[in-house]
Amino acid sequence: QPCSFRLEADDLPIRGDIRPVLAVKSSSHALVAFVNDAFAGNGHGTKKEKGFTFDRPINLRLGVNHLALLSSSMGMKDSGGELVELKGGIQDCTIQGLNTGTLDLQVNGWGHKAKLEGEEKEIYTEKGMGAVKWVPATSGQAVTWYKRYFDEPDGDDPVVLDMTSMCKGMIFVNGEGMGRYWTSFITPGKVASQAVYHIPRPFLKSKNNLLVVFEEELGKPEGILIQTVRRDDICVFISEHNPAQIKPWDEHGGQIKLIAEDHNTRGFLNCPPKKTIQEVVFASFGNPVGSCGNFTVGTCHVPNAKDIVAKVHAFPPLTMRIICNTV
Repeated sequence: QPCSFRLEADDLPIRGDIRPVLAVKSSSHALVAFVNDAFAGNGHGTKKEKGFTFDRPINLRLGVNHLALLSSSMGMKDSGGELVELKGGIQDCTIQGLNTGTLDLQVNGWGHKAKLEGEEKEIYTEKGMGAVKWVPATSGQAVTWYKRYFDEPDGDDPVVLDMTSMCKGMIFVNGEGMGRYWTSFITPGKVASQAVYHIPRPFLKSKNNLLVVFEEELGKPEGILIQTVRRDDICVFISEHNPAQIKPWDEHGGQIKLIAEDHNTRGFLNCPPKKTIQEVVFASFGNPVGSCGNFTVGTCHVPNAKDIVAKVHAFPPLTMRIICNTV
């Protein structure tokens, strides 16, 4: 239930260019705010500081106003000595900038709901989608469910959803949850932390696959793309700090012990079905930098590492990139 509060003429600023400010102190990871059923804004914390303060100028009216907050967490601790001190959700909520001073909404009659109505009715399934009325989609709607059908792309390459046009929410395909997306969470490099999301082919039918997307912020569903990707660049990074492979270890009497003499760190590179290794395009024994597809040698490097790997296919610790080709 939203929080309701009444404002009199003396409360509101006389000048039209001055607006009151909604200030919310949150210990959750993300927040979406609505004032009088209109989207007021969203906010989130950072990797280092999960809690944050949300403040936005808002439009208020004379009489009764309604405020609704959607608070979400990306996962919380469930153990540890500090668990009893762990905070979550809304900590403080005020309206600032009124003629009569700051309005504290903590004492107002708030309601709390743990799930979304769409989740409870499972409208992301063929059976549950009939429980609500669907209307033609429009862009820029916060906290909105979108649905469409699509056919499985031809071939065997992995299928992905390009969610660049969306912001934050959840993906469902044929009633199965594909997980969360959060393309509006920008990394220090000024790009989305992830924009492409994998759909396993076993989840798909040849025709009429149901895609349901729940968007929390302001997405553009017409920009969602269903694509296939080629994973012909395969890489492995092996460090002297990596543990040995799992097979040489065993558990006995509550203790984990080595069961093989050869317990060196290993990495295995395999091409997808019907493809084979075409060439080793990069190999470095030292301290390479970069990521898969964009590795470069560092300040320490063995010049003939690539030739050695191409012959014996093992020389840890090392970084290697191979190209796969259709058989």
